[in-house]
Amino acid sequence: MNSFERAREFAKKYIDPVAKQLDEEAKFPKEIFDKLGEEGFFKIMIPKEMGGEGGTIKDHSQICMALAESCASVGLCYMMHNVALMCILANGNDELKNKIVKEILEDKKLCALAYSEFGTGTHFYIPEMGIEHKENSCVLNGSKSMVTSAEYASYYLVLVPSKKEGEIDNWVVPIDKKGVHFEMKAWNGMGMRSNASCPMLLKDVELENMYRIGEWGSGQAQVFSVVAPYFILGLASVYSGLGKAISTAANEHAMKRKYPSGQSLANIETVQIHLAKIYNRTHAAEAFTKLAAEKAERGDADAVVDIIAARVNASEAAIETSIDAMRVAGGKGYNKQNPIEKYMRDAYASQIMAPSVDVLTIWLGKLITDQPIP
Repeated sequence: MNSFERAREFAKKYIDPVAKQLDEEAKFPKEIFDKLGEEGFFKIMIPKEMGGEGGTIKDHSQICMALAESCASVGLCYMMHNVALMCILANGNDELKNKIVKEILEDKKLCALAYSEFGTGTHFYIPEMGIEHKENSCVLNGSKSMVTSAEYASYYLVLVPSKKEGEIDNWVVPIDKKGVHFEMKAWNGMGMRSNASCPMLLKDVELENMYRIGEWGSGQAQVFSVVAPYFILGLASVYSGLGKAISTAANEHAMKRKYPSGQSLANIETVQIHLAKIYNRTHAAEAFTKLAAEKAERGDADAVVDIIAARVNASEAAIETSIDAMRVAGGKGYNKQNPIEKYMRDAYASQIMAPSVDVLTIWLGKLITDQPIP
């Protein structure tokens, strides 16, 4: 059983029965993530020599896609864990890596990102957090605007101004540090409602230097060399998975809804056109995302270009597909008789998740014309 099949089997068993409830309650799916930890999904990206499964970026993509087909929020929050973990594994000191890996393996701890800013928004590599440097530690004061998996994850990666002039650093903030708070009531998303993407407040949070990832001033390099590929490909995977869910829901609705004559919606030519467009966009997004994952796994020189393109394509395809699916469903979809209305709300979130589709499109245009990106 490959990674995608394993995750789809899990999703059908544990996510599908509660997906509608998760959206309605807008609460983080704690029970599902407890089960993901029990089933070994948190350790997939940990190297075998450290006790994990030695998964690749392709496994990361396949699992995110498979989970998102049942619930985009679950796929997204799982993706954040892998991204944060890979950054720690790639750049963290041995003490930090061993501590966090041990806790993931033994205690099923989850990691997350806390990069979004109130002021600079999707340009999260321009942090506003205040930091005071001491001899063997630092003290953080400030806030992050949208922290996925708030209150559930045990470790949150934050970007802060570096001791090295004009640079940034990546730090790990444990949830149990004094001064860490979350404004849970501030989250009421239009879509992706069970992300728990609320603000995180840090007041006089002291972190030992062990929690800094990498050398002073290396934060931006980490963002573009490790975080970006896993994160952007992960989003392409999440929204490719959501697109598949939209396509399935539209087809099922079109075939099940009958006229008195026995004719179904699927027999109507206009509906067939919509369904065909949905199918084409969905499978194109999936194929492009899989291609990008394969290139990344091989280490192809142009992998980053296709990763960015796959994310832009998957995000835009999910939105366009949801519009056509709503046309197929009509009033039944609009008044929540089927999940298409939820899928549409989830799809619209894809264009604004950092880096936004606008930012990524600019980056793509620069890369394919041999220009540098930030």
